[in-house]
Amino acid sequence: MPQKACRVELLASTPDATSLIYAAFRQCYHAGFVGDMWPRLLAGEIAADKQAAFITKVMESGHASPIEHVSFTFAVEGVSRALTHQLVRHRIASYSQQSQRYVDGSDFDYILPPAIARIPEAKERFESFIAEIGNAYRDLKNILEANGRGEKAKEDARFVLPQAAESKIVFTMNCRSLINFFEHRCCTRAQWEIRGMANQMLDICREVLPVVFKTAGARCERLSYCPEGEKFTCGRYPLP
Repeated sequence: MPQKACRVELLASTPDATSLIYAAFRQCYHAGFVGDMWPRLLAGEIAADKQAAFITKVMESGHASPIEHVSFTFAVEGVSRALTHQLVRHRIASYSQQSQRYVDGSDFDYILPPAIARIPEAKERFESFIAEIGNAYRDLKNILEANGRGEKAKEDARFVLPQAAESKIVFTMNCRSLINFFEHRCCTRAQWEIRGMANQMLDICREVLPVVFKTAGARCERLSYCPEGEKFTCGRYPLP
């Protein structure tokens, strides 16, 4: 049962994303039909920098709904069930997660929190308990199989698996949902694991679609002040 680290891969994103967002924004303010403009956009008749400048100007006004037409699909491994429980709370998204009902957890991988890893005594206790859980899972699975549960033994044995158990997940978010996700999960107050994943995702999004994500991230970085209030501020930025 080895320790795992987070890995983020971009599976797909909406093609011609900048032009699509530009077309959606223009339809809001344009008397004509952007369906007639679309071939010109694809042909490059409207320069990419002109499209980007228009998108930036409108987004700065607070108008963001047209960016919902573009989405990103990520595959992630090496994350804990604790992380995915937080992730799925971002409800405007689609998720496909590795199932503990069907995947045998006898030799499950796990995530080791850095704060525990730094303390030899804590690390030893954590890893010994993970091994105990693995043994309990295997024992329960074997007992259940011997008593007629068959393939369904896994779905009952999984009840002993910890939040540290490694999971894999595919999810899709549109750009507006991603910006909201980054505002909350790139914040230093987010838990270390999901913050690390969010920062990997943000790096990818900035590379693929900088016009939308160049200023994305924790809210304080965009605002230049901390909106969390005196009780929750990390102190990195001043309060308003």
